[in-house]
Amino acid sequence: MFNITTSHDLVKFTSHPYLTSFASFTSYPNLTSIASFLCLILLLILSNIIKRNKSCKVFLVDFACYKPPTAQICNSEMFLDRVRSCEKFSEASLVFMQTILEKAGLGQSTYTPEAFLRKPMNPCLEDSRREAEMVMFGAVDELLAKSGVEGKDIGIVIVNCSIFNVVPSLCAMIVNRYKLGEDTVSYNLSGMGCSAGLIAIGLAKQLLQVRHNSYALVVSTENITQNCYFGNDRSKLLSNCIFRIGGAVMLLTNRPSVSKVAKYQLIHTVHNNTTISDRSYNCVFYEEDHRGQAGVTITKDLMVVASKTIEANVITLGRLVLPIREQILYVTNYIIKRFVLRKVDPYVPNFKKAFDHIITHVGGKPVLDEVKRKLDLTKSDMEASTMTLYRFGNTSSSSVWYGLAYAEAKGKIKRGDRAWQIAFGAGFKCSSVIWRAIKTVDREKNNPWSDEIDGFPVDVDLDISCSIPYHFEPSEKI
Repeated sequence: MFNITTSHDLVKFTSHPYLTSFASFTSYPNLTSIASFLCLILLLILSNIIKRNKSCKVFLVDFACYKPPTAQICNSEMFLDRVRSCEKFSEASLVFMQTILEKAGLGQSTYTPEAFLRKPMNPCLEDSRREAEMVMFGAVDELLAKSGVEGKDIGIVIVNCSIFNVVPSLCAMIVNRYKLGEDTVSYNLSGMGCSAGLIAIGLAKQLLQVRHNSYALVVSTENITQNCYFGNDRSKLLSNCIFRIGGAVMLLTNRPSVSKVAKYQLIHTVHNNTTISDRSYNCVFYEEDHRGQAGVTITKDLMVVASKTIEANVITLGRLVLPIREQILYVTNYIIKRFVLRKVDPYVPNFKKAFDHIITHVGGKPVLDEVKRKLDLTKSDMEASTMTLYRFGNTSSSSVWYGLAYAEAKGKIKRGDRAWQIAFGAGFKCSSVIWRAIKTVDREKNNPWSDEIDGFPVDVDLDISCSIPYHFEPSEKI
């Protein structure tokens, strides 16, 4: 269980700096005794033995990511030309957006809504509705064709989209379009940011515990037409520069008979939030500027809040997936730091011992760099997420599915592999979902990367630590 097979390994493990530091812990009579530490180790071992519960298994039959037509490709030059033509931005704002586009990690083949390609840009409600229909219906059509599942078999529909909310709902659009049954339960998640897609997976998992022999259709998207900001507040202009069209649809089931044809089994879902904190609550906020133009404000607290929320999620996840040895080293490090027994750096557990693939929400280049640093990952570990940002931009809650599709297209998903998807967003929230590959996934024709995967990865390294002009408004609401 400790992954120690020889006396040499045992000596090596027990001589770890954290454990030798802990030896001095017992010389402090006013502190917790070593018995407490041994009890903690015992609890870790027991929790790993009994952590499997009796909930019914949930499988991911398949998923599909929407790939817009080439006519909607918009490079930086074209984007700046369109925003200039609408005559709603100052010259300083145009220069700011140009700098962001140059250094945010996006390539020159991302997709924008049809309304943004017109001159002048003047999007309306009908444009937003058309984008939603194109993305959702395009992805659902592809998924149903791939899986062979009929609409009448779907008992649960969950749609998440933060900004765009209409009557009837986006869920109703799906139910009406595919003529789903009258007993279909549907949920529309709004305002939950980029983590909403994995939150929706967690909700589907819970619903499948009580609706037996059923399929759940989860649709994750964001509406870029509705999300565009036409003003000069720099903290709101950031969204214009990094968000692009995208969406993903996932088909889950609890039918045991489908387990042999499904791609993945759902192993764990971990969700947490720090919303009780005003800093967290206000760091990503949809509001109007002083001229009445609505947009998403990103405050200076974002990176700090995101880091703390991700750390809390990872700690919870670690107790479920990390080898016992890694858990013991982490706990020992925490005790040493907590009681100031020795000056040590925080111990970052090696999650690569628990997962074969790590797919993170793309956010932007600074966000990916922070996740890479926080989890002590390599450039190779971040490849799927970095390439997703480069090729498709920030597609919000669906970005982790473009990342998984990249791994599949590269032929990296082998039977038994474990994939970790982690996303975070407004609120502030963080979600992790763990999948186990039931079979080796070969390159598929309908994968959004298939016709160009041989051209990746590309070198997108940027030294942006000091130069990128990300402007964050102070959190005045605190």
